[in-house]
Amino acid sequence: MKALCWQGKKDIRCEEVPDPIIEDPTDAIIRVTSTCICGSDLHLMNGFVPTMCLGDVLGHEPMGEVVEVGPEAQAKGLKVGDRVVVPFQMVCGECEQCRKGNYSVCQRTNRNADLAKAFFGDTTAGLFGYSHITGGYAGGQAEYMRVPFAATTVIKVPNDGPDERYLFLSDILPTGWQAAVQADIQPDDVVAIWGCGPVAQFAIMAARLLGARRVIAIDDVPERLEMARRQGAEILDRSQANVLQTLKEMTDGHGPEKCIDAVGIEAHGPTKVLELIDRVQSALKLETERPIALREAIMACKAAGTVSVPGVYGGMSNAFPMGALMNKGLTLRTGQTHVKRYADDLLRRIEEGEIDPTFVVTHTASLDRGPDMYKTFRDKQDGCVKVVLKP
Repeated sequence: MKALCWQGKKDIRCEEVPDPIIEDPTDAIIRVTSTCICGSDLHLMNGFVPTMCLGDVLGHEPMGEVVEVGPEAQAKGLKVGDRVVVPFQMVCGECEQCRKGNYSVCQRTNRNADLAKAFFGDTTAGLFGYSHITGGYAGGQAEYMRVPFAATTVIKVPNDGPDERYLFLSDILPTGWQAAVQADIQPDDVVAIWGCGPVAQFAIMAARLLGARRVIAIDDVPERLEMARRQGAEILDRSQANVLQTLKEMTDGHGPEKCIDAVGIEAHGPTKVLELIDRVQSALKLETERPIALREAIMACKAAGTVSVPGVYGGMSNAFPMGALMNKGLTLRTGQTHVKRYADDLLRRIEEGEIDPTFVVTHTASLDRGPDMYKTFRDKQDGCVKVVLKP
């Protein structure tokens, strides 16, 4: 079958790889009908996430049709022909964390748990297509994929309607939703969101649905800012203004009550000097990322406010404003998204017409055009906000 494979930093190729097979009674094989390129995939492409190996199959936002089912998955109600979305994380449904709804830190699905503990201090869930820290599982930017723990992992969706109606339940829709939920939005709150990429667009949507008084979206890409404006956000073009000063002016001098960092590892700086320092320190292995948006969100946030972080970080960050975080009494909430915690509610909102996630799609292409679309998405060319691939 065809799949998009990581062959080194900035080297993504569409290659022929062996078809997946049932390896465990909990497995299912999915024929992928749609899959996406995520901003997190760009971190892999650009070499920010360690333990990638040559030939690893990428992708963690797929959906499709079940074509083969292991006996244990079948006994739990999964059957051939089911139309399913595959969340980016595998969940066993039985461990301590799954019972608490903390699905992104499932204790059983990461087959490289010892490696995760060495990096993070404890294991995370197994993730599709996202390095060997998270299990080294083949991803969904492929014609077929194996899904371990299938019955408790996949989300069954209706047979009618285009894939794009349900596809983003795999990651970015619940990720944007969790970002807003973690901010504990109140009716009088001003919510500022760093970044206007796909996750941020859903965080804007969620913040408004959850009752924020105002939403301010921060970016410097015109197409993304315009998409945010169409959702009802006030926009702040960081290329035209000092973000911290402008946010103070927009909020009576104190800053937004709630701040969301939807950028993560590869942020660009408010000043070229700060960004250059981060780039040099990353090159010297003194830090592993550029936490520019996170620093800014902490500094901007009103005292006693909340900073929510859906943006992905992978290692060590320097010049972290701990003094501002502590002395202002801020709450910092983070984490990979607990997709299954929100799936039923979001699916209901889609079915009832309250949410239409399809607005984020700007580009649709075949799988073999994937390497080119990675570059288009990375370089923000041709108005690219979200890419859907059709195997």
